[in-house]
Amino acid sequence: MGALTISGIRKTFGKLEILRGIDIEIEAGEFLILVGPSGCGKSTLLGMIAGLDHPTSGSIHIGDRDVTYLPAKDRDIAMVFQSYALYPNMTVAENIAFALEMRKVPKAERDVTVQRVAEMLQISHLLERKPGALSGGQRQRVAMGRALARDPKLFLFDEPLSNLDAKLRVEMRAEIKRLHQRTRTTTVYVTHDQVEAMTLGDRIAVMKEGTVQQFGTPDDIYTRPATRFVAEFIGSPAMNLVSAEFGAQGVQCQGQALAVTEAQRAAMAAAGTTGLAYGLRPEHLGFATSGLAGRLDIVEPTGPETYVTVDTAIGPLTARVPGAVRHTVGENVYLQWDPATAHLFDATSGNRLA
Repeated sequence: MGALTISGIRKTFGKLEILRGIDIEIEAGEFLILVGPSGCGKSTLLGMIAGLDHPTSGSIHIGDRDVTYLPAKDRDIAMVFQSYALYPNMTVAENIAFALEMRKVPKAERDVTVQRVAEMLQISHLLERKPGALSGGQRQRVAMGRALARDPKLFLFDEPLSNLDAKLRVEMRAEIKRLHQRTRTTTVYVTHDQVEAMTLGDRIAVMKEGTVQQFGTPDDIYTRPATRFVAEFIGSPAMNLVSAEFGAQGVQCQGQALAVTEAQRAAMAAAGTTGLAYGLRPEHLGFATSGLAGRLDIVEPTGPETYVTVDTAIGPLTARVPGAVRHTVGENVYLQWDPATAHLFDATSGNRLA
């Protein structure tokens, strides 16, 4: 059994089903991301892992211990919240040491632990300050320090960076990554931000409407999305998806032929699929001297790369191209791509083909 095993978890409120049979297992030291849009059930699931709520059915094991209905205080976990949840009347040192004090850890041992954690998080110079005198990033470090001081079996993070500005989010994301590399404590992290999911996680569970749409490594999820939802949710800019039909003439969209590989053609034939969604990541599209004709509609420079939107016969397509774009808005251009980079999804089920 893994460090965390979630088996058949369901949660209902009356006739409303919040979680619909969740199965996830991770090994010791792994960093698991629960990602999805608001209302998908990720925070509800985290609350059950934490012991703040109980499932309608199913089980949760931490190691070989069944903790499904165990009180939160007996689970040997530490949680970092979005709101920091620091005691305003206590100093940083007292906040970090509070859980140890409640466990009757001797003061000398508490002091050593506080110094060790403070050095790790580079907040030693803040130990005598109170939370009101700290920035948002410093408060989040203190909240992480309080969790670290516990040396738990499991770290739980509930959207801890949501209240920070963009620059600080990037800094704290790197800090959390370094922290996990140092401690290798098994971690579950909830976010709606797909960039956080891709950069932090060893494995990711992409959730939608109480189900896990795909569970795998960041590379698996990005390069082989299991469903149309995953393909659209993971990636920035989002994957281009157009409705198409598969028949004797191959794949067609608005009268335009779309290239596919022999393996993709065989998969569509085996599935008996006629209606499908044809997807292309923006980085797989590029300007060429021939190909799919279109008119350049939007140019968005970001510095090292530029996002362009091209109106074509099959609909608007976004491409991510390097450097400065030498084309101007309104200009007629051509787009090309390697058919092996295309993603095909069944139009009805949304499941991946090939």
